[in-house]
Amino acid sequence: MTKPSELDNFAAKWESVLRRFPEANFLQSVKYGKMNELLGCKAIIDDFGGKGWALMIVRDAKRGRYLEIPCGPLTDWGDKTVVKEIFDRIAEVGREEKCVFVRVRPQLEMNEKNLKLLESLQLKKSPMHLAAEHTVIMDLNLSEEELLAKMRRQTRYEVRRSDKLGIKVTSGNSEADFKEFHSVQMETAKRQGFVPPSLDVLLSTREAFGEDAKIYKAVTSEGEVIAYGLIICGGKEGDYYEAASTDLNRKLPGAYALLWKAARDLKASNYSRFNLWGIAPAGQPTHRYAGVTTFKTGFTDGVVEFVPAHDLVLSKIGYFKDYIVEEIRRKRRHL
Repeated sequence: MTKPSELDNFAAKWESVLRRFPEANFLQSVKYGKMNELLGCKAIIDDFGGKGWALMIVRDAKRGRYLEIPCGPLTDWGDKTVVKEIFDRIAEVGREEKCVFVRVRPQLEMNEKNLKLLESLQLKKSPMHLAAEHTVIMDLNLSEEELLAKMRRQTRYEVRRSDKLGIKVTSGNSEADFKEFHSVQMETAKRQGFVPPSLDVLLSTREAFGEDAKIYKAVTSEGEVIAYGLIICGGKEGDYYEAASTDLNRKLPGAYALLWKAARDLKASNYSRFNLWGIAPAGQPTHRYAGVTTFKTGFTDGVVEFVPAHDLVLSKIGYFKDYIVEEIRRKRRHL
C-alpha cells in the first residue's frame, strides 16, 4: 500500500505490470496518480502482493466521498480466488478512506460471463460511466496501407483530401500549447454543449505525463487553426483523450488529418493501439457522443465495448443519495 509521497516507488513495478497486463492504459499508470495528486486528490497504489494492480483515486464529491478505479483493477480475472481477495482489499481501502462506495470499470469485454462475474463480487451497475466504455481502437500492428484499407471510404477520401489541401499537423507539449488548446476548447464546448476540463487539469496532465501528453494541431496551408487533439500515452496504447476545433473544421478535414498523423506517430513509436476514446452506444442517437461516432468509426472497424462501470456499495444510505443525483445528471447530459 502507498501513501501519496510513495508513488515513485511503484514506477519500476509499473513496467512489469505492463508486461503482465498489456491491456493497461494511462489511467492505471503512476503518472495518472501523480496528476491527481497535483489536483489535490489522494492516489493509492496496491499491487496486492504481486497478484494484480490497482491505482485508486479518492474523490471528494459534495454528494459523498468515493474511491475510483478507472480501467482497473488489473489482475487475472480467470482466477476467482485472487479476484475475490483483491476486491476484499479494495473494499477495505474504501472503508479506511471513509468512502461511500468504490467505482470500477475493468478492462473486460462486455458479455454475460463478465457481467455475472462482477455481480458475484456484489457489484452493481453504476448510474454513470467511467472512462470510455464504448470506443474505437485502431490496431497499430497493421501496416499503413492496411490501416487505410480498414477506413470507411469517405474517411479515406477526407484523409487524402487533407493532404491535397496542404493541411499540416504539428504536435507539442509546451505550457503555451496546452493554454492555447484550453482557450479553443472552451469555445468548442459552448458550441457543442459539453463540460471541458479546467486549465488546472490540463496543466497538471502536462506536468505529470511530460512527453506522454501532447497537443496535436491541424492548420491550413496559411496557418489558420482547424482542429486540436490531446493525445495521452500509457502502456502500449495512445488515447485521443480530448479535442477542440474552430469553425473551419466544419468545411475542412483538419480532424481527419490530425487523427491520421497521430496514428502514424504512435505506430512509429511502437504503440500497439490507438484508442479514439468514446462513441455513442448503438441505437442511442441522442447520446452526447452521437455527433462524433460516425467520424471515429470511419477510421476502423475496431469497435470495442467494455463492461460498464460498477459500484461496490460501502454505505447504503449515502449511496442511495448519490445514485439519485447521478441518475438525474446522466439523463440531463444525455449519457
